[in-house]
Amino acid sequence: MTAVTSGNMSTARTASREQILLAEAHGATNYAPLPVVLASGEGAWVTDVDGNRYLDALAGYSALNFGHRHPVLTEVAHRQLDTLTLTARAFHNDRLPAFQRDLAELTGTETVLPMNTGAEAVETAVKVSRAWGYRVKGVAPGRARIVVAGGNFHGRTTTVVSFSDDDSARDGFGPFTPGFDRVPYGDIGALAAAITDDTVAVLLEPVQGEAGVIIPPEGYLRAVREVTASRGVLFVCDEIQAGLGRCGATRCSELDDVTADLYTFGKALGGGIVPVSAVAGRRDVLGVLRPGEHGSTFGGNPFAAAVGSAVCGLLATGEYQGAARELGAHLGAGLRSLPGVTAVRGIGLWFGVDVDPAIGGDDVEAGRAVCVELARRGVLAKETHGVTVRLSPPLVVTRSDLDVLVDTLGEVLRDLTRG
Repeated sequence: MTAVTSGNMSTARTASREQILLAEAHGATNYAPLPVVLASGEGAWVTDVDGNRYLDALAGYSALNFGHRHPVLTEVAHRQLDTLTLTARAFHNDRLPAFQRDLAELTGTETVLPMNTGAEAVETAVKVSRAWGYRVKGVAPGRARIVVAGGNFHGRTTTVVSFSDDDSARDGFGPFTPGFDRVPYGDIGALAAAITDDTVAVLLEPVQGEAGVIIPPEGYLRAVREVTASRGVLFVCDEIQAGLGRCGATRCSELDDVTADLYTFGKALGGGIVPVSAVAGRRDVLGVLRPGEHGSTFGGNPFAAAVGSAVCGLLATGEYQGAARELGAHLGAGLRSLPGVTAVRGIGLWFGVDVDPAIGGDDVEAGRAVCVELARRGVLAKETHGVTVRLSPPLVVTRSDLDVLVDTLGEVLRDLTRG
């Protein structure tokens, strides 16, 4: 079975070409998108301006966990548009309290601080951790440090890229924010050794998505929790991509029976409709913030809060977490049977597939070559770190959709290897 499409990118018609030229004429080149111009979507499928259909196997890096235009979420959004969309946080609004309650109950936390984007949530967690270190732990002013992991991806703001080891995110953007100590991901010994009296937090992803869906060794998160608790250090778990169903649980860290002090959530929290993020965790930790010290014009707006509550309602049933586990097992079995694949890493409905580096040739890296050819045949995916193809289809995808994905990827790998 192959993906359904009425044409292909090599013979793109006028509408696509015009849109791409317009983007190149007036858009900043901070992305290098595949030459596909999408115009509509429903569930796990999207359609471009020329009428070609594609299986969305990326789902906005988990922002579209519930697929495109989920009827429950769009109905809530339409209804809220007719009442109130934005108020300054100088006032209360009637949607925010319910959202904060719903997210706290869903994630087993006490307090919720809403923001907009994932990077904002991480920046917020950094500020909160430092304030906690000074006001509660007693770290001397200006000396707070946070331990992070190599290969991390927490966003692209100046402070966040300060502790990244991704040259493409860092080169040319210094000077960088001090106060971070980077250790190898998965190495509990190195992490424990990096903690000093000035350490206020350890910030980690339970699974590293941008790095290629890197899953830590068994017991690593539990060991991190034990070390941080014993040393009087906060554990901040970044679940922006991994959480809210993607890994087969509401919190990916649940799978290791771990409870962090703070969590960052985002992406799927906005239901693919509006940017919504939040820091959630212990009341005594988030409680260190004082009025006026941190805020956001749009964070906690009633439109976002209404959508966020609806997302919490969908996840409260457990249906989507279960789908991620079941469908992920099906997809994983298919991926591991393909030729030209050197490694498959997966958890829930989230996979990093390493392909033979020779596939790309001299002109393009292997992962990019595979993704370009997948798109020509009606499947959308994204490469990372040269040889890895990332797959994170919506949790509403069907088994037959996944068969399309596996079959198409197999055809691409066979054809590129022969070529």
